[in-house]
Amino acid sequence: MRLTVTTPLAIIVEASDVVHLRAEDDTGAFGILPGHADFLTALAISVASWRDDHGAEHHVAIRGGMLEVRDGRAIAIATPEAVMGDDLHHLESEVLNKFRRQLAEERAARTDAQRLYLAAIRQIARFLRAESAPTTAAAPTLGLGDEFAP
Repeated sequence: MRLTVTTPLAIIVEASDVVHLRAEDDTGAFGILPGHADFLTALAISVASWRDDHGAEHHVAIRGGMLEVRDGRAIAIATPEAVMGDDLHHLESEVLNKFRRQLAEERAARTDAQRLYLAAIRQIARFLRAESAPTTAAAPTLGLGDEFAP
């Protein structure tokens, strides 16, 4: 099988001698062998591992993304970020932790941005309500016998 792992900026892996791939989505780990049915899934932050036709194991840490199997012969992984490496322990401990931290920071930033957006909308609504309210109070009316004091 042919495996391609790409990020928006680079092709990280191009291998044409893959005999087995192990990847992980939100439901858990799964394997792909030659002749696999067409398949599309959203990947979790994980390490994808594959074995080539010489029996050598290879690994790439991926920051989520999409995996597609086409015609049982081509596997394409598109991910925002990937790190290739032979040290599985390093990839699983350090690189995946970094990816998870980045994801948490991005979620916090999105939440903060949404809070700022909602606060701005509330402020605009207050301004518009105040603008549509009467700005001058009606002058008090004088009754009979009321006099102006000099």
